[in-house]
Amino acid sequence: MPLIDALIVHPTFAPVVASDKPFRKLDFTANNADLPTLDLTDTAAFSDYVFGKMLDNGQYVGVGGYDEHRVIYRRSAHFGDYAAEGRCIHLGVDIWAEALTPVCAPLPGVVQSAAFNDNFADYGPTIILRHELGGFEFHSLYGHLGLASLENIFVGREIAAGEAFTAIGHYPENGNWPPHLHFQLITELSGYHGDYPGVASLAERARYLDNCPDPNLILRLAILG
Repeated sequence: MPLIDALIVHPTFAPVVASDKPFRKLDFTANNADLPTLDLTDTAAFSDYVFGKMLDNGQYVGVGGYDEHRVIYRRSAHFGDYAAEGRCIHLGVDIWAEALTPVCAPLPGVVQSAAFNDNFADYGPTIILRHELGGFEFHSLYGHLGLASLENIFVGREIAAGEAFTAIGHYPENGNWPPHLHFQLITELSGYHGDYPGVASLAERARYLDNCPDPNLILRLAILG
């Protein structure tokens, strides 16, 4: 894909979430034996597990999830019937950090849309930026933000590379998730405005991954390979 080539050769991107803490890759697949023991509908308990056990009482920033077959989506009917092959393939990278952590644009962009996707386990406040790189247009999506993030955002607003234009949100306003950023790259929005699927079914896995390149092409975190 020419866009992927343009991302690879681009010399540097601004950090989307800057942190002095080390990154730790988190596992939300069936390989994580803790998950069946948790009440994932209890967001407070889920958050305590993520920031307590998984992140060693906040000593790390969690990261990962691209093309991950996750079991945590059984927590909400928003993703369909998990037992009947509902949506389970994660299309972005999650960065698990404390609420109010600033989020920056990795390269210059323009606000394409902003919305409050207010369903249980949905994105919550969401911003999509439009970018151009190497003659190719693409988008970046930022989900699970704070409601305050939408106050000064409007379609067409220009965002500079490295500008802290939003922040990770608290639950429940962030879609009722433990605080984290969902960061996703999208080639074609296909008519979506303020939203785009962040999780695909197994049947649609290949189609969506083809349209959503690996965000680590921008994040460039060694722990993600």
